[in-house]
Formats: sequence, structure tokens, C-alpha cells
Amino acid sequence: MFARVPASSANLGPGFDTLALALELYVEVGVTPAEHFSITSTGEGAGLFDDERHLAAVVASRVLGHTRFALSVDSAIPLSRGLGSSASLALAAAAAARAADPLALACEIDGHAENAAASLLGGLVTAALRGGEPVARSLGLDADWRFVVVVPEAQLATADARRVLPHDVPFADAVANLNAMGLLIAGLADRNAFVAGSMTDALHQPYRMGLLPFAAPLLAALTDAGASGACWSGAGSAMLGLAGVECAHVVADVARSFLNTEGVPGTVFVLDADRVGLVTR
Repeated sequence: MFARVPASSANLGPGFDTLALALELYVEVGVTPAEHFSITSTGEGAGLFDDERHLAAVVASRVLGHTRFALSVDSAIPLSRGLGSSASLALAAAAAARAADPLALACEIDGHAENAAASLLGGLVTAALRGGEPVARSLGLDADWRFVVVVPEAQLATADARRVLPHDVPFADAVANLNAMGLLIAGLADRNAFVAGSMTDALHQPYRMGLLPFAAPLLAALTDAGASGACWSGAGSAMLGLAGVECAHVVADVARSFLNTEGVPGTVFVLDADRVGLVTR
């Protein structure tokens, strides 16, 4: 039993806890019947919790009702960087264990729906939990968009990033985000309809900037280099630049130069959206 799912980038600026995008970085999970539990992990996170505490083991054992299986995990998704590593791993493990509803289980573990929904469906999605149940819909995504993902070595736990958010926000900020998100959805579906500033956010990014001093200047560097927009990837620490296919590598080069100049260790990817989502066999 095998499952592969893509990474995801949530929020995309104004779509806080609502929008997410699947990206061409993957985690693969295999679950094979065995007399005793065993685990093999490679790639990102290899060697961390290589026992029954591993998230994939917890999910698979919950689905199967026992731990008599051999588990393999191979991941290219950086951990605690805002690329949906927990949601994608939970979804892949649930699918590999043949859960009746992998999305529901992944959402229960991750706490919200958009990351797991993007990993399940691929492409651009909007998702929510309604009465505790995930509801997700696919949205249009122009094939010419590319995503420059800047991944610092420094991790930022989602819990820490949420801790700095206010309990209430000004009415004007909520309206501004709704306006921006509507325009962003239209622009992601049709690159020619993209409106500058539609990735601007007032609900979460301003409150998180102090956690990562490089974030604001890096986002500015991405747009100055030709990105149509730039935002935090999920809760960070990764940042994402939205760029046309013809300039994405130029934007990526500027991002690498920024990291080098500012002394911020990290990696820069130019990624296409994954448009397939969950694959099982």
C-alpha cells in the first residue's frame, strides 16, 4: 500500500485559513503488513521519531487498529517551514493505510482543511471545516504561473506563528482582505487578470513579521525582481513569490543573492503547481 502527495502553500497572502496551493514537492508513504512494527525514513525529517511516535505511524495505526506493519516514509517537504509537511504526511499515511476518508483524518490531525485539501486534490483549492467536516473545492489556476519558494534553514512552528495573532482585527482590515482575496482568485485563474497588490494581507502577515526579520525585505526583493506578488508560505518560515514562467528563474536568482547577502542560510526552489494530488497504488 503506497501513497504520494504534494506539499502545499496556504493563505497565499489574503486567503488566511482558506486558500492553498499544491506544489511539486512530495512525500511518499508505504504501509506493508508485518509481524512487528518497523519504520524506514529518508529525506526531510529522516531519523526523527523513527518509532511508533512518528506521525505517519500514529495515523496508520489509528486506521488499521494495530501496529503490525512496516512503514516507509520518503519526504522532500521541509519541516516547519509553512509547506504543509504535517498535513501532507498525515494524508499520505491515511491513504496508504486505506482510510475510508483520508482527508477527514488529515484535517482532524492538522486542525484545518486547506493544506490537506490541496495535497489531496492538487492545484489551487479553497477549503473549510463545516460542522467538523472538511469541504473543499478546486479553483482555476493559470498554467503560466510559477512559484518561487524561498526556504530558510530556520524553522518556525505553526503554533508559534499563531501565538502572535490578535484575537480581533479592525473591520477595515477584514474588508481589505476580502477584496484582495477575490481579486487574487481571479488573477490566479487568469494571469492577464492579475491585479498588483492582490496578495497583500492585513490579518496575519503584519503580526508575524517580527518573528522573521528577513521576511519583509525578502518579500520586497521578490516583487522588485519581477514577481507579480509575494507572501508568506503558510505560517512561514518559507516565503513564496508568484511569477510568470518567463521570469521565475530571474526572481529565484535574486532570492538566492538576498539570502547570501543577508547571511540567511536557505534554499530556493522554482516550482510548478502539482495538478494531480493524491496518488495511490
